Amino acid sequence: MFPKLVAIGSFYLPTYGILVALGFLAGLAVTVRLARRSGLNAELVTNLAVYAALAGLLGAKILMILFDWRYFLSQPRQIFSFATLQAAGVFQGGLVLALITAFFYMRWNGLPFLKTSDAFAPGIALGHAIGKLGCFAAGCCWGTDCRLPWAVTFRNPDANALTGVPLYRPLHPAQIYEMLAEAIVFGFLYWRFGRLHAPGKILGLYLVLSSALRFGIEFTRFHEQGLYGGLSITQWIAIALAALGTLLLARPSAAPAKESPSEAA
Repeated sequence: MFPKLVAIGSFYLPTYGILVALGFLAGLAVTVRLARRSGLNAELVTNLAVYAALAGLLGAKILMILFDWRYFLSQPRQIFSFATLQAAGVFQGGLVLALITAFFYMRWNGLPFLKTSDAFAPGIALGHAIGKLGCFAAGCCWGTDCRLPWAVTFRNPDANALTGVPLYRPLHPAQIYEMLAEAIVFGFLYWRFGRLHAPGKILGLYLVLSSALRFGIEFTRFHEQGLYGGLSITQWIAIALAALGTLLLARPSAAPAKESPSEAA
């Protein structure tokens, strides 16, 4: 749609990158606010968000390269190309590596894993929603052919050159589906966080809801990598993450978490 926000000669600012940055800042603001409400160290949480974001970007790129390993094996220089750097990557790969990074950071700094993760969950959903607007602008993560009234048609040659999205074909706005889904998840989790909850329950809800919605949306996505057992790789990852979330929700609960007195006032 609009992959280049500003272009001067061969230099340009990608709309996707700007929106991902805005999504990170918005998610960080929500996370720090919720962390303070939970009595967590805001500075440690902010540092954790930065490390997790960097790990998330790396993980998304790694899974993207693994998905298209034949292409990158035949053209290894493309791994470090500007086009690969600008590519959106695969969100689930970023989420997994971010969770692993967060786990070790929290252990090192003495942050309670489940309680801290609960504070992050709504912000992750918000950042994801804003980032999906960037995907839509760039044309990546496009949908399958669609004849419904809300089908979208990409016409910008830059979008095709950067992402390979087909032009002049009505497609499912899969990016918008996911943006709306994550926005709803954010609203629900933010509301639920304000109610009494045991540590880990907000994270569990995020993993179940986000994964279930992504699983369904994947049926409207175009999959260059093909299907395995009738499902995309992303759907298999979504099943695993939803299962993890279900275990967290089924986990015997200790005393519900409460807001700190200063925030509740």
